[in-house]
Amino acid sequence: MNLSDKLVKPIIETKYLTMENVHRYRTMVRYFYLEYEKMRYWIYPEEVYQEMTAHELFASYTWDLCRQDLDTLTEWGNLLPLQDSRKVATIADFKNKKFRYQLSEYTIEIERMAIKLENLFTEGASLEPTLLERLTRELSRFIEISKMEASAVYGWWNGIINDFSRLNQNYQDYIRDLNGIRAEEMMKSREFLLFKDRLVEYLRTFVKTLQRNSGIIENYMKHVDPKVLDTIFQKVVEYDLSIPRIDTEVNAEDIEERIRGRWKSLEEWFVEKPGRVNESERLLDRTNEIIRKITRYAAQISEMHNSGANRREEYQKVSEIFAKCNDINEAHKLSSVIFGIESPMHIRGDFIRKTESINSGVYDEEPFIVPISPRIRNYKEKSIRSSIIEHAEAKERVRQELFRSLQQEKELLESYITDHMIDFESLPVIEPEVRTIFLRWLSKALENGRNKGKTEDGRDYRIEGGKDGQTCMLRCSDGQFLMPKYRIVFD
Repeated sequence: MNLSDKLVKPIIETKYLTMENVHRYRTMVRYFYLEYEKMRYWIYPEEVYQEMTAHELFASYTWDLCRQDLDTLTEWGNLLPLQDSRKVATIADFKNKKFRYQLSEYTIEIERMAIKLENLFTEGASLEPTLLERLTRELSRFIEISKMEASAVYGWWNGIINDFSRLNQNYQDYIRDLNGIRAEEMMKSREFLLFKDRLVEYLRTFVKTLQRNSGIIENYMKHVDPKVLDTIFQKVVEYDLSIPRIDTEVNAEDIEERIRGRWKSLEEWFVEKPGRVNESERLLDRTNEIIRKITRYAAQISEMHNSGANRREEYQKVSEIFAKCNDINEAHKLSSVIFGIESPMHIRGDFIRKTESINSGVYDEEPFIVPISPRIRNYKEKSIRSSIIEHAEAKERVRQELFRSLQQEKELLESYITDHMIDFESLPVIEPEVRTIFLRWLSKALENGRNKGKTEDGRDYRIEGGKDGQTCMLRCSDGQFLMPKYRIVFD
């Protein structure tokens, strides 16, 4: 592939199809295109404005918007302006630069494509056995064709490619239609039974033709002489280059690459290679699968229709038999025979029975309810909405209790402070909770390197002592231990 500048650069002429105000741009370009089709190539702004305002959609369209849209389309390369000096009556008119506009070549082709897309539909989708037969006949003429003139070889090659393209496109469209939603719905209707036989026969005829010809085509393509193939390709390239073209540059390398690419597609369609199934085999499998699906749907429709008719007679007969039963017990026995199953399933569980008798029947005991949940993915139990409960009183009670507890703790700690200082050597026997608080204050100040800290209630303190190896004995209710002789001094 040749990466030219035209290939890699953006096509700004397509902006009018997607940008904001697309309804104005597309309407304006479509008007220019329709006039171009009438061989009116140059259009005045006044004519454009008159056409736009003639539609109800543009009832509020103004002259300024029209000039603005024309300038925008000119900037994007969709319109080519030409100053018209023939209608200039004054110098002011000349300065105002009266312009006429015409579509650029790119925009003409883009608009043609847009019209084609707007009217796109599947035309003539079918499975044509004649295409396969014609391909088989033409691909058997390799040696004969290689000796012909370049023009004849070119026509032969184009015929093969056209038949192959039609075969490939038509089968894809037809298979897609048969697998579509409308086809699925039709296959489930009773009216489909009238159409089923003709459709199956049509598909089977194509399958037979495909089976008969695909192997022959594969054999031709496998055993063709590469030199003969090269000769054919050279003549096709030679004739293609000889066709006069205006404003179009072609070279032999691009043409040959395209031809060999199409030949490779033909090979992938018919020739089976190790590790890869060819497209004809895939088509055969898909067609057979569709035939099986059609037959299955038809059988289901017939069964539903027949079973519905038979069941009415069966139910009527069963109701007559039940009417002849003497009592409910006899009706129960008859029901177990008619509606029961040959091998019933028994539910096991930890059920609480009122009696352990093995002779009691189902109707002798009370029913046992077993809640079950649907066997579906993402099932959730239905949530029950509940009102928000106010806990203000409980919160206030807890807050008061916490406040009293903190106040008692503070008073207890204050009782150990003498002269704004806690001397571990002179402390009386203390509780483990008090010891934990004092040691926490001590470690907090020693760890920060400044021997200073702050209590939970915001009091600043510093640590003194503990040097020169001096120690003291801290006495607690759960024991005593030796520690450095520290003092906590409050500021």
